[in-house]
Amino acid sequence: MGAITDALAGRRIAVLVGSGGVGKTSLAAALALGRALEGGKVLVCTIDPARRLANALGLASLGNRESRVPEEKMALAGLAPGGQLFAMMLDVKRTWDDLVARHAPDPARRDRIYRNRVYQQLSSALAGSQEYMAMEKLYELATERDYDLIVLDTPPTAHALDFLEAPGRILDFLGNETAQALLAPALSAGRLGLRLFHLGSSYVAKTLARFTGAEVLTELAELMASFQGMYDGFKNRAAAVRALLSQPEVGFVVVSSATPASVDEGLYFFERLRADAMPVAGVVVNRVTPSLWPDDGPTPPAGALEEAVAAQFPGGRPDDLAVRLARTLEEHETLARADAAQVARIERSTRARVVAVPRLERDVHDLASLSRLAARL
Repeated sequence: MGAITDALAGRRIAVLVGSGGVGKTSLAAALALGRALEGGKVLVCTIDPARRLANALGLASLGNRESRVPEEKMALAGLAPGGQLFAMMLDVKRTWDDLVARHAPDPARRDRIYRNRVYQQLSSALAGSQEYMAMEKLYELATERDYDLIVLDTPPTAHALDFLEAPGRILDFLGNETAQALLAPALSAGRLGLRLFHLGSSYVAKTLARFTGAEVLTELAELMASFQGMYDGFKNRAAAVRALLSQPEVGFVVVSSATPASVDEGLYFFERLRADAMPVAGVVVNRVTPSLWPDDGPTPPAGALEEAVAAQFPGGRPDDLAVRLARTLEEHETLARADAAQVARIERSTRARVVAVPRLERDVHDLASLSRLAARL
């Protein structure tokens, strides 16, 4: 066991990964707040669209640009940070637009892509777009800003490296040679070709049009034509992002809960990251049921507490409240033992730095509760 904050000391980027519902967003904000309290200039970039994180940070809202957490909000929470804390929420569509603007050879090409309806879907709803843009925004922030630490809350995913592999999948789609061959009538003849293609200039086009509609194929052809000459720039950028994430200045933090299914997913994430040579800083097991037994001693076997309580009453007839309290404590300790066993399983399987964060009595809803969570890390 060891502090995750220690494992991230000296690193500029912390990437939290894990499935949904394990508390990544709150943990990302807590990590960022903890470093800011120590004196760093820190940014947390979240994918979570919920307003509760903005409210917890004392902000009215989060957008695609960094907002500093006000000093007066810190002071009201009883905090005196030695550094500065900034926060933002990824806007997938705007980040796509910024990327296109960076690589488009001229404003006319840029605007033509913006108007394309296939691009509008690609940049907002296509599977993988969120992960791709999270990596793109991280690269922009890491190379163009002077933060001491950037904490990225990645999208919830069922597969460990979706956020790393998504750029390649989307770029393969945009630069797919087979698709370009099928759409050759449009790609080779400009606007005239698009009109001819719309009328169905090949058997393949006519067949595809029955399923998608000729108008959709026309939009797709126009998009791929617009991306010609830009594809290499996109591909080089994606390669630079991947190279950045493998550097020692980056630390991946796998987040899990203490349920067996979540631990299985966390271990899978951990092994995939290690296999891909990604620098793993450690594992956080969140919402662990803490033992209430004093001095961390062994808890009595099932039924022993009720028997002990009954022995304190004449005739062995304790009142109902005493019995229920004893039973509740036993059930709680059963859960605590089960969670402790899962934490131990992660420690044995990973031999990495593992932090167990106890289940908190209250939800994380403000800066004070975030600072308490940060202390647990």
